[in-house]
Amino acid sequence: MNNPFQEQLLKAGLVSKQQVQKVKHEKHQKKKQKNNKNDSAVDVTKLKAQQAAEEKSRRDRELNQKKQEQARKKAISAEIDQLIINNKIERDDSCEISYNFEHQKKVKRIYVNAEMKQKIIAGKLGIARIEGRYELVAQTIAEKIQQRNEKRIVIFTNEDDIIDENDPYAEHQMPDDLIW
Repeated sequence: MNNPFQEQLLKAGLVSKQQVQKVKHEKHQKKKQKNNKNDSAVDVTKLKAQQAAEEKSRRDRELNQKKQEQARKKAISAEIDQLIINNKIERDDSCEISYNFEHQKKVKRIYVNAEMKQKIIAGKLGIARIEGRYELVAQTIAEKIQQRNEKRIVIFTNEDDIIDENDPYAEHQMPDDLIW
């Protein structure tokens, strides 16, 4: 026996050996339960730390995906700019005809010559937007640009095929040479 007080009580005959063992056993059980409670507290702490780490990694993944998406969009925009710069149709001083068109619900203007105007009307040329200005590009280039970003291109197709049934002016055709 390690406890001298228990030994003295046992020698004096005030307690029996079974009582001393019972007290030791109860004390050992209480100590064991206390350790289990600490282990469960440690488990809860570990669980919370693990959840926080998972949440942080999820946020990091989302942020990384957003950054990758922005980089991808920037690369596509640079590719479109390069397509427009390399394939734009040069306009010179002979481009005196003002060609009006609608883009993003606003009327815009570009100066072209008569041949360019006919090609735009026929759908052989497209108008592309680069850095706030508009440039003429061939139809194939315009289609490539439209595949990458529809907002950067204005393509004119024959809209004669689509006629609104409720249009009161459906009988009256717009002339191609009308300047407005």
